[in-house]
Amino acid sequence: MRFDGAIGAKKRVTLREVMLVAICVAMLGLVPAAAVATPGSGVSATVVAEGTSEGRLKVKAPKGRTEVTFRKITVEPGGSTGWHTHRGQLIVVVKAGTLTRTLDDCSVEVTPAGTSFIEPSGVDHRHIGRNHGTEPVVLWVTYLLPEGSELSDDADAVDCPVA
Repeated sequence: MRFDGAIGAKKRVTLREVMLVAICVAMLGLVPAAAVATPGSGVSATVVAEGTSEGRLKVKAPKGRTEVTFRKITVEPGGSTGWHTHRGQLIVVVKAGTLTRTLDDCSVEVTPAGTSFIEPSGVDHRHIGRNHGTEPVVLWVTYLLPEGSELSDDADAVDCPVA
């Protein structure tokens, strides 16, 4: 059968389209079905702490292999961490109490329960955490440190004026 003119050309295109669709549908039957999610069993989870940051958290893993450590830290009323630094970043959630940190430039950051922050790495970021409250400060900390690093390094105190 021969088709002439615009009508014939349209019929040939339509026939091609129908054939293409038919082939695609037939090929779909050959593709394995996607895995369907199954419910878990024998698994439990507990949220131990959660906190919201004041802004965007910028997390940087160290170059090379990274040791990831999770730690619960309690600072009793009147206690402090001492001046120190870290060789990698820390992600901190304040679970209870209020942590007061004095930074290398003598600025003070007060972080109450239910908040989170990134503690930067390096000797230029020495700091001390204090508990000026009447209840323990409880921190849940994730350390992202270069392999073989100590969790913190002692640092000289900064001579900040007492407010």
